[in-house]
Amino acid sequence: MSTNHEAEKNAKADREQLAAVRVAVDEVDEQIVTLIARRERLIRISGTLKGDDAEVRAPGRVERVIEHVRSAAEKKDIDPDIVETTYRAMISAFIELELKVHNATD
Repeated sequence: MSTNHEAEKNAKADREQLAAVRVAVDEVDEQIVTLIARRERLIRISGTLKGDDAEVRAPGRVERVIEHVRSAAEKKDIDPDIVETTYRAMISAFIELELKVHNATD
């Protein structure tokens, strides 16, 4: 039979574990932001090298990237739908940035 004291002890352990998980998530987020910054620098360079807006949008390239990251997700045994959704949002934002960079160099 579980006592009230045991329940409180378990709840405290759960809160402590949740706090530790949140710290780890924050650390992962910092790493992700660092990688996004690197990707942004590369996209800014790419935007100066492309010939027109269609080359920036490059739907075929987008789909190849999506296929690649879905495959990578599957190999790491993580949900490829989450990875695809995340990448589609990120790619859309980067296309907008790249169009601005590209059109500013015309």
